Amino acid sequence: MIKIFIKWFLSAAALLALSRFDQGIIVNGFSSALVASLVIGLLNLVVRPVLLILTLPVTILSMGLFLFVINAFVFLMASSFLEGFEVIGFGNALIGSILYSCLGIIIDSALERLFLARSL
Repeated sequence: MIKIFIKWFLSAAALLALSRFDQGIIVNGFSSALVASLVIGLLNLVVRPVLLILTLPVTILSMGLFLFVINAFVFLMASSFLEGFEVIGFGNALIGSILYSCLGIIIDSALERLFLARSL
């Protein structure tokens, strides 16, 4: 359970750091980043699987590259629901979702190593 909260806080910090590097992604503070990372996670849990099934032929034809478009759409959708998190344009959503996913992979890897080392 503690691992989930640590991942949530680190994902919010990654989103906040991402907003410092990309001018098209605006996060008004750490509390907004916490809410935004929670909403992105929930959308990835609920909406993304539906989009994957609906766009399966296009994803297969594009050899999986359409998944980047789906991730950007989810990122843009999260910004439309929230006030403290704004993404300006689809290009910024695409770049932001790719970088946010990469940071998420790094966070997951670091947490796995940390918790694996603690359990040994």
